[in-house]
Amino acid sequence: MSNATELDWRQLADPERLLAWMDRQGLGEGPLENVLQLTGGTQNLLLRFERAGRGYVLRRPPLHPRMDGNAIMQREIRVLGALADTDVPHPRLIAGCLDPEVIGCMFYLMEPIDGFNASVGMPALHAGDPAVRHRMGLAIAEGAAALGRVDLAAVGLSDFGKTEGFLERQVPRWLKQLDSYREYAGWPGPDSLGDVKGIAGWLTEHRPTSFQPGLMHGDYHIANVMYRNDSPELAAIVDWELCTAGDPLIDVGWLMATWDGVSASSRVQPWHGFPTPQELVEHYAKFTTRDLSHLKWYAVLACFKLGLILEGSHARACAGKAPKDIGDRLHATTQALLARASGWIDSPNAMRV
Repeated sequence: MSNATELDWRQLADPERLLAWMDRQGLGEGPLENVLQLTGGTQNLLLRFERAGRGYVLRRPPLHPRMDGNAIMQREIRVLGALADTDVPHPRLIAGCLDPEVIGCMFYLMEPIDGFNASVGMPALHAGDPAVRHRMGLAIAEGAAALGRVDLAAVGLSDFGKTEGFLERQVPRWLKQLDSYREYAGWPGPDSLGDVKGIAGWLTEHRPTSFQPGLMHGDYHIANVMYRNDSPELAAIVDWELCTAGDPLIDVGWLMATWDGVSASSRVQPWHGFPTPQELVEHYAKFTTRDLSHLKWYAVLACFKLGLILEGSHARACAGKAPKDIGDRLHATTQALLARASGWIDSPNAMRV
């Protein structure tokens, strides 16, 4: 019935309670069939199953979430519902359950996605043709542009995030997080990472004075999209737990920071054929009316933010609270990200469109 043990998936969703809820929603008849716990996603859990010949994917928080799993589900249900009539490729929401009594937490059902995650592996069509991989890169840039075109008011998300002072909050927030790592014994400190102070100063001095609020994914990189099996086009943008109303150019910067062998893209093989970061931003520019004159700032900020987040695992590893091999690997990734940021700062033509 499942690749996981029966106890495993029943712990995630009591079948009798789930079936009773689905009955009330008019979602099929009969038992759950072909239940499979899906991999993917760093926090939230996925169950795929069929009922009365229709496929479903159930998404729920982990059994022991670090944050408020119900609040995250509530936000994802809201944003996926809001995207229904847009051109943003996304998992199609079937129904959401805001009653935690049904299976022990809020959850939702979505349509299964016919596609693959390139960071896990690629079909022969994509792995065997550099031209196909080049188009895959352009498609992810178009996905970011589509998300940035969403009209918050039109889809009912005007209150989805605090946009006032959004850019001003960024550098102080992540510096504060970096400083919090000092509580971990053995952490060598920020001087081991690169020019943290110089990058922070540059970001503060060159921060855009205004931006056009919009919907942002919050973790937009190649491991968080799925591609069609039969073409290089996007099947869906996935993992929406960090989505908020903010500055969509943050997503573009995040894509730049994680591209071309750094972080998420380092798991994609073969990489040859994918566009360069500069090609991505030039293609993005064709599909947006946003002011891209400060795009380098967003790319540098993304390197800075992601690097300081990842360094937390190294700090915990130094204190024996996380595996040393993971801590060392993420420390090296942070160093690479900050080196990339410094290189872009020093390059007058970086990210120009």
